[in-house]
Amino acid sequence: MPHSTTHIGSRGEELAVEWLRREGFYIVERNWRIDYYEVDIIAQRWDTIHFVEVKTRHEGGWQSSFDSINEQKIRSMRRTAAAYRAINHLPHLVQFDLISIVERNDGSHTLDYTENII
Repeated sequence: MPHSTTHIGSRGEELAVEWLRREGFYIVERNWRIDYYEVDIIAQRWDTIHFVEVKTRHEGGWQSSFDSINEQKIRSMRRTAAAYRAINHLPHLVQFDLISIVERNDGSHTLDYTENII
C-alpha cells in the first residue's frame, strides 16, 4: 500500500538529517516557520548557515525535485532566511541547498545534495 505524501516527506527529512550529520553539519532547526514561510532544515557547517530544502519523490514520478524550485519557492526561501537571520542576529554566511531523495519501490533510496541552488 502506498504511503501518504506526509509520511514520504517525513521519511525524506529524517534521511536528510542523518546524511547532513554524517557530513559534519550541525542541525540548528527543523521545520522552522514564520508567517507563511517554512524551511525544512537549517544546518550549520563551519561559518555558513545552510537553509536546506528537502524534496522526496517516488521513483518514476513526473516532476523532479529540481523542477519544484521555481521563482515563487526561491522568493519564499529568501524571505524565510532573512526573517530567521534578523530574529537570531546571525552574522554567518548563508547558503541555500537542496537534498533530493528518490525512494524506490524496493524500499531503497538515492540521495543527492546540491549546494547553492539560488
